[in-house]
Amino acid sequence: MVLDKRKKGIQNCRKGILWSLFTVLLFSLALIYFHGSMAEQDQLKIGATYMTMNNDFYKTLNAELEKKTNQQGSRLYVRDPELDEGKQSQQIDFFVREGVDVIVINPVKSDSTAIISSLHKAKQAGIKIIVVDAPVSDQAEVDTTIVSDNYQAGVLIARDMMKRLKSANILLLEHRNAVSAMDRIQGFVSTIRGHSGYQIVARKETLGQTEETMPQVKAALEEGLDFNVVMALNDRAAIGALAAVKDQGVDRRISIYGVDGSPDIKNFLTTGNDIEGTVAQSPIQMGQKVAEVIELMQAGRPYERQYLIPVHLVNRDNISQYTITGWQ
Repeated sequence: MVLDKRKKGIQNCRKGILWSLFTVLLFSLALIYFHGSMAEQDQLKIGATYMTMNNDFYKTLNAELEKKTNQQGSRLYVRDPELDEGKQSQQIDFFVREGVDVIVINPVKSDSTAIISSLHKAKQAGIKIIVVDAPVSDQAEVDTTIVSDNYQAGVLIARDMMKRLKSANILLLEHRNAVSAMDRIQGFVSTIRGHSGYQIVARKETLGQTEETMPQVKAALEEGLDFNVVMALNDRAAIGALAAVKDQGVDRRISIYGVDGSPDIKNFLTTGNDIEGTVAQSPIQMGQKVAEVIELMQAGRPYERQYLIPVHLVNRDNISQYTITGWQ
């Protein structure tokens, strides 16, 4: 009888210990879940949508933002609208439903009714909006805009061309839906205005894409269009123009200019004379500035309505001052 009582006492003791351990484990799990939920609630959420990820410029810009968000433990949603304004509008609406704190947008079309309407909904939901690389037409929906000095990019190219050539027939390669692209073209056109030796012979819509540009320039050459300068809105269009010139076996000198300062164009500048020059903008600086402004927004500190990132002409004369394999 005494032995049985002892066994029962030991069994009860074990049950008590197991129950205590189970209770502690359950409490710990609840505590972990509670802290996890609180951390998730406090986690900064950022939605980013760029007009296309088929461009290393935006990949590099986003990598800088991603680097900072990883350091801070923030959550970053990245979407690619593939140059479709309707799709970008839907992506903004998705960010609103997800309850993001900040939207970073490079607009597919600067005056798109659908995009601006979605930005308005985001603004009404208390979401901060940062526009990068190309502004939107309705600044009331935007907290800040971070862009390169695009007008100056066109000015720099025009000045370099005029220094090298006493006259020129010029083909302009455009992306008319992007304000940044048209600012570059406008800077170029305004600089040559009043100089009769420089004539614009044609303007082609390229969307800033190599695969769109090549057939456009190829067709222009086949039609016998007489031009000896190509002013391209960006480096991807410049590469498309160069591919068309090579494909057609053109033996006369055509000076091709781009804008971006991409590794591909800088490589061309170091290995030959196929490209005359490019104006370098910095997706690295732009991405860093986006991260910096988000920090200011978090802290409730003041920030500017617009940030202008400087640009620089790059050609064979100064290419040695730049990193060839990456962006500046």
